[in-house]
Amino acid sequence: MSKKLIINKKIGIFNKKISVSGDKSLSIRWVLFASLAKGVSKAKNLLISEDVLAAINAVKKFGIKSIIKKDECKIYGNGLEGYKYKKNLTINAENSGTLGRLILGLLINTSVPIRLIGDTSLSKRDFGRVSKPLSKFGAKFKLKKNKNLPLTIMGSQKLKPIKYKENKGSAQCKSSVIFGAIRTNGTTTIRAKKSRNHTELLCRYLNIPMTIKSKKNFDEIKVSKAKLIKPLNYNIPSDISSSAFFIVLTALADSSSLIIKNVNINPSRTGIIIILKRMGVKIIYKNIKTYKGEKVADIKIISPKSIKAINCPTKLNSGAIDEFLIIFLVAAKAKGISYFKNLAELDQKESPRLKWGKYILKQMGIKTITTKDSIKIYGNPKLKINKKIIIKNYLKDHRVFMSSVIAALSFGGNWVIHDKDSIKTSFPSFLKIIKKLNY
Repeated sequence: MSKKLIINKKIGIFNKKISVSGDKSLSIRWVLFASLAKGVSKAKNLLISEDVLAAINAVKKFGIKSIIKKDECKIYGNGLEGYKYKKNLTINAENSGTLGRLILGLLINTSVPIRLIGDTSLSKRDFGRVSKPLSKFGAKFKLKKNKNLPLTIMGSQKLKPIKYKENKGSAQCKSSVIFGAIRTNGTTTIRAKKSRNHTELLCRYLNIPMTIKSKKNFDEIKVSKAKLIKPLNYNIPSDISSSAFFIVLTALADSSSLIIKNVNINPSRTGIIIILKRMGVKIIYKNIKTYKGEKVADIKIISPKSIKAINCPTKLNSGAIDEFLIIFLVAAKAKGISYFKNLAELDQKESPRLKWGKYILKQMGIKTITTKDSIKIYGNPKLKINKKIIIKNYLKDHRVFMSSVIAALSFGGNWVIHDKDSIKTSFPSFLKIIKKLNY
């Protein structure tokens, strides 16, 4: 089976309803919380991807039983002190920064050294940003000078609460410290730049001792040791980040419309919706409801007749950090110059995504001006591609692959996109859904 995908025609007009896979952030967090619960937790619509399976395999190594049938899963938690720490344990987070960083917070009381490894992409990412605050609890780390994987963690039985400032807008770092705090006597105080709040919402639902004061630019979070976590039965809503590819495909298509069912529209994740609306894309929420703290809705998208350029406010960055590669594609079709800045966090992802955004746009014939953390995109509303474009050697970053597919379907040309197996980390059904549209 070829690992290359060839696309040589644009997508046609479509008017469809689709469902996308379960939310990856919630799926991984569900696995971790369920592993700490006392009793059996059940999840429906769990994302069965390599990242989520890596999380399930990780907690199995601590004696946690799980059963998976299709997209349903049961996890048999042994309680907060139920992890069994065996000698010579190695946890493989594979491609998942969420798993790799969050699980370290749960291991700060390990009585034996535990080694954490990952794939080539994850091994290039900064783990010093979590080892530093977790060390303050009392855990010890052994890692490379460049703070990359592999690393070894040795926990402490005398954990002490900490005060932590999270200034990067990283939900992974914040969540890792929250997980450390629920193992620690006393109250940990976190001053965090606003970012995804899935962990906090689940803590509230599970009655974990936590208070949150929301300020203009940050949240002050206080977390105390949890005594008992009840089983978590969860029907996981669809992933906004996965939905975003189809939102953009519709925005760039001719005379098309799309409804995506039951999507998680948590306000900390919907930066792309706000940005695209400002660029003239018609997006409507229908059947809005709240489910265990998370906002969920059907999303309807209608192709606009024209797209406006945007000077993107930096306050929207954290809520759209995983979607900028495809937002750049919308800017490529806009009338005028779009400007995106303060995007250093893009290069803390699976690949240096700002560089890849520039590269893809250059191949498409779009002029850009970039710095180490910003990009100006000179849009061309009449853009049509008539050449061959090859995308490869991108560290198998699933979002580079899927963004390239959306570009090919939207603008034409003859695209050869390597490593199509990269979607297995986050969205294995991506290409199947593409086929359900008019392609």
